[in-house]
Amino acid sequence: MAGLLTMTGCGESGPTTAQAGETLKTHITELMRQRHALDVQVTDPGERDIPCGEGKAKRTFAATAKDGDTKRGADSLNTLLLGTLSAVADYRIVEDRGDAPLKLASEKYKTRMTLESPGNGQYAVTGETECLPTS
Repeated sequence: MAGLLTMTGCGESGPTTAQAGETLKTHITELMRQRHALDVQVTDPGERDIPCGEGKAKRTFAATAKDGDTKRGADSLNTLLLGTLSAVADYRIVEDRGDAPLKLASEKYKTRMTLESPGNGQYAVTGETECLPTS
């Protein structure tokens, strides 16, 4: 166990903004694929760095899609996405206020996601990276 802690605790420089942005894009598109979402639309391709000071930047990515059941409400859709996400990548819930969007984060990938499906069978997921070095 001690060897495991040593390996994960030190010496990792972490991803660049571009690397974390690609990871985020992969997580969201794979989430929609594994959820068998229909008519997936990328609403924010996140192809540019957004400066956040000290030579760091973040990237964003967002997508919407349809569920096969147009009667599902927002909470049900977000719960389905959350369950599916566990097969895609390790994210933890950082904010859940019941009827509000569900906010998630991954320390490993330096990314955050918001499951904000509006209901009526419509999925919506937005994401962003942490402020990271650009190179």
